[in-house]
Amino acid sequence: MAKIAVYDMNKKKVSDLELNDAVFNSDVKGYLIHDMVRYQLAARRSGNAKTKSRGEIRGGGKKPYRQKGTGNARQGTVTAPNHVGGGVVFGPTPRDYSFKLNRKVKKSALKSALSLRFKEEKLTVLNDLQVEKISTKGFSEILGRFELDNVLVVIDEGNANVELSARNLPHVKVLRSDGVNVFDVMKYRNMLITEGAVSKLEGALA
Repeated sequence: MAKIAVYDMNKKKVSDLELNDAVFNSDVKGYLIHDMVRYQLAARRSGNAKTKSRGEIRGGGKKPYRQKGTGNARQGTVTAPNHVGGGVVFGPTPRDYSFKLNRKVKKSALKSALSLRFKEEKLTVLNDLQVEKISTKGFSEILGRFELDNVLVVIDEGNANVELSARNLPHVKVLRSDGVNVFDVMKYRNMLITEGAVSKLEGALA
């Protein structure tokens, strides 16, 4: 099994951690990572372009003028597409851009993304991540000790002090272990993860 150093918040090595090869040291399949990123981005698209058809235009109940004797072409309603302000023929309607990916593909894509960060030596493990109070400056100092400026921070459970301390830092995002996803893993160059979060990810993906 692959091993990785575990540090405390002062960047002192405290132990070595054996990683599950199936999760953090598997084959990196770029095409699965690509498919998963496309899947996540497509699900975010709203598809809100919309025009009204003639049946959705208000009014049009009364015939605009009599059938014969006016010299004009016969007209039944002002909501017809040939009238200004009438309905649009075959106009855009809201659509769903999302598509389906199998559960095995999603899990395998996340394993590939995590394995890529490990093999690139962009993965840092902390024995624990706790801050006494909400402090952006204090949290920034922790990241500075590890020389991390573009980082995804993964914690094993909710921690308001950590999450709020990192909220205003640019290029930093805090996620709980159950919210880790391929898009965010690939978006940030580095990962800072707690030992507890590693255990939870291995339990969910192994």
